[in-house]
Amino acid sequence: MRKIETARRQMAVMCAGAALVGAACHSAAGAEVYTATPIKHLVVIFDENNSFDHYFGTYPVATNPPNEPRFVAADDTPTINGLGGGLLTSNPNSIAPFRLDRSQAALDCDNSNAYAAEQKAFDHGLMDKFPQNTSAAASAASGDLVACPAGIGMGYYDGNTVTALWNYAQHFAMSDNFFDTEFGTTVMGHLNLVSGQTHQTFEPGNVLKTGATSFVIRNGSVIANLDSALDDCKAAPVGGQPVASVQMTGANVGDLLNAKGIAWGWFYGDFTAQPGSTATHAVCTTGYDVHYDPFQYYPSTANPHHLPPGSMAMVGRQGDQANHQYDLDAFSAALAAGRLPAVTFLKAPATETGHPQTSDALSEQTFLVDTINALQRSSAWHDMAILIAYDDSDGWYDHVLSPILSQSSDATVDFLCGSVALPAGAYNDRCGYGQRLLFLVISPFAKRNYVDHKTLDTTSILAFIEDNWHLGRIDSLDHPNDTPDGNPPPGQGSFDRLAGSIMGLFDFDDAPDLHPLILDDSTGEVVKTGRY
Repeated sequence: MRKIETARRQMAVMCAGAALVGAACHSAAGAEVYTATPIKHLVVIFDENNSFDHYFGTYPVATNPPNEPRFVAADDTPTINGLGGGLLTSNPNSIAPFRLDRSQAALDCDNSNAYAAEQKAFDHGLMDKFPQNTSAAASAASGDLVACPAGIGMGYYDGNTVTALWNYAQHFAMSDNFFDTEFGTTVMGHLNLVSGQTHQTFEPGNVLKTGATSFVIRNGSVIANLDSALDDCKAAPVGGQPVASVQMTGANVGDLLNAKGIAWGWFYGDFTAQPGSTATHAVCTTGYDVHYDPFQYYPSTANPHHLPPGSMAMVGRQGDQANHQYDLDAFSAALAAGRLPAVTFLKAPATETGHPQTSDALSEQTFLVDTINALQRSSAWHDMAILIAYDDSDGWYDHVLSPILSQSSDATVDFLCGSVALPAGAYNDRCGYGQRLLFLVISPFAKRNYVDHKTLDTTSILAFIEDNWHLGRIDSLDHPNDTPDGNPPPGQGSFDRLAGSIMGLFDFDDAPDLHPLILDDSTGEVVKTGRY
């Protein structure tokens, strides 16, 4: 509590200056916004399909070959739980981890992040079946794509390729113990980010993927990628049969923010709103993927026709036709106008998310650096936190066995959680935590060159939003009375009640360091910093 009170006093002093009065201390409507920390603007950049070891396994030691950006860590860089010692030379997998260089960033392969496949790769905790279960098959070069070697799921980059991310870790804070909430895919990661659960669907039973024998919904839980039934841009029918889609029936964090009148928005590079008319397959943007916008799965927060905001003044606000769903042009306009919503979710265009095959690490770096440079140069930087997180692991190898907080008794698809009796209020087919993912905090209040080891997961982001803006937990919206034994009340069961806190990555006792860290968007190297 002492740290929080100190932070509030610091913010009161900061807001007393005329230059800092505005969106930082007040909402766009003029009402003061009370937060539990000095963070008044949260920006969540949600990238695609990379495990912790895939990007940070050898951090902070880079190979530094000729003709690649160099990375040399500060002497006081803390150690991480990475690919040290025998994990590189005597790995239990049939193929040892191997370094990928910048020329291999655009690989012609995409591993499996399937719910069951990732559990099989864990091999009951031995962590030794990744080549057999999640690695993509070897492939030849194709067009601009690079050949994919055998056992590619064991490949990793170092600070000569993901240089910007390593530099952000040097100057700010990161976690080496952050996990996907559940095993599985893009849609599952996104739904957990905004609601903490994948169970509340209109389909209580099992749904097969169109034209296949695999399930996309199992016992009422989403276990694979499928489209939103609400979005006009969902996939077209296959062979005259509609593609399996889903509508979520529970609450999401957008509902909580709306209930408190807090401005927020999901900004996605391929959303591209269509002015004034209902979207059809003919006008839906090439590259748009509804899997990248979780709020489109909920009736309360969907913008099914992809309508633009009525005006830039309405971005993030309630009552507008866009309903908090936008493209990145709206984000840029809001940022330039000093009207950034309190809570901003950013999704890069498909070519810049870092997703293997459709994107790559260098294109992702360009998006991250350009976006974060702009945010640090904005008027909101002094009370901002930027979180970099990932939706899932893509099946890339990570050596850490995740803590299993959510069991399942569905032996058909659960190979790690096992067949066990579920506690009251719990649901099958939500095995988790899943694989370890990268998580970074970039903020004037972030600890410097710091690694947090506390157990966190995707819903730790959700819990921070709920706590910082005094929203209450997802469960509380529909089920205000918790059960006496602490189990989730029937009908919800959000993982946010289990989430570890990201507060350990911040330091609210000292005055914030407002000097931006400006990086080169091509090399990821430092251009300007006032810290060293």
